[in-house]
Amino acid sequence: MPFRPLLRILGRARRTTLWTELKPLLTHRLFATLHSRNRSAVEMIKDAGNSKINPQPPALFLMATGYWLSQAIYVAAKLGLADLLKDGPKSCSALAVATGADDQSLFRLMRALSSAGVFAHLQDDYFALSRAGESLQSHVPGSLRAIVITLGEIHYHAWGDLLQSVRTGSPAFNNVFGTGLFDYLQRDAETADAFNDGMNDLSSLLAYAILMAYDFSGISSIVDIGGGQGKLLRSIVQLNPGIKGILFDLEPAIEIAKQHLSSDECGGRCSAVAGDFFNSVPEGANAYILCGVIHDWNDDRSIRILKNCRRAMAKTGRLLLVEMVVPEPGANCFSKLLDLNMLIMTGGRERTKAEFTALLDAAGYKLTRIVATIAPQCVIEAIPS
Repeated sequence: MPFRPLLRILGRARRTTLWTELKPLLTHRLFATLHSRNRSAVEMIKDAGNSKINPQPPALFLMATGYWLSQAIYVAAKLGLADLLKDGPKSCSALAVATGADDQSLFRLMRALSSAGVFAHLQDDYFALSRAGESLQSHVPGSLRAIVITLGEIHYHAWGDLLQSVRTGSPAFNNVFGTGLFDYLQRDAETADAFNDGMNDLSSLLAYAILMAYDFSGISSIVDIGGGQGKLLRSIVQLNPGIKGILFDLEPAIEIAKQHLSSDECGGRCSAVAGDFFNSVPEGANAYILCGVIHDWNDDRSIRILKNCRRAMAKTGRLLLVEMVVPEPGANCFSKLLDLNMLIMTGGRERTKAEFTALLDAAGYKLTRIVATIAPQCVIEAIPS
């Protein structure tokens, strides 16, 4: 766009009624864009014909279309594209044959994801993995493939009914799928596998963050409540030789977990017990850890779980909750978006420090400290009051 015509149009617009409409657009769009790129208006306008300059749509529009990118990443995960590229670049034609996808449509998907940094577009129709895309591989440390698949399927459909949750305060998931999340997972084995694998992968990442931040010395026995396949518990026991652990979850999860707990890694110091934490939990341990459990439930159901742990633990026991803590108003934090996800999926919630304090007090505990980790989650420690 030539500079002189721009000035001429601006001068004319100032003398018309269009100026009231054009002025805020210039202020919030054109001038903001120029400032963010830290370049003078003259330099920007001179380069406007350069193919490397790609003006972006309004920020709010980009936010509103965020699901376009999330679904594109989901499709890449579902097709296993990262696994196909792990040994080096491949042509899109070869990827299409391997995945049974349409050649041209797959190219357009790969090109869009390359623009977002998930893949790298090398030349012609050849693509390679980027650093970010490596996490879409299966069975690698830090894999996010399984969680991306579950986010792109059941979460995606439930989020489409967010309006219903906001209007009623009830989980949109129940409205979309006709039942609660955990009941649905018991009915649909394929969905449950993706969900449980995703949770296990996230637990693997979170386990090290917890272990690097919290001192488990002084604990001789610990129960992992709702611990899934037991990754967190196995990590705690492996790195703390003086601790014996019990994994507690529903029967389907326990059956899978037993295969891992029987390995030599735990030195025979881990066992597994099936049950329902709304009824009771294993007794006698001096520590009870609940990782990502309490945020699944509303206050009444959370208090019920916590009271069962309170009754079961030793007199000098401690409770460890691994959860995000919502910061003060005004602070940007992923926990505030995750809080909406919990409303939609289960009717649960993320909580502030004050809300955790009140919740623990109602269940018979005193909050002693909150230990930050390198992950978004903290370790919230409490003792019987």
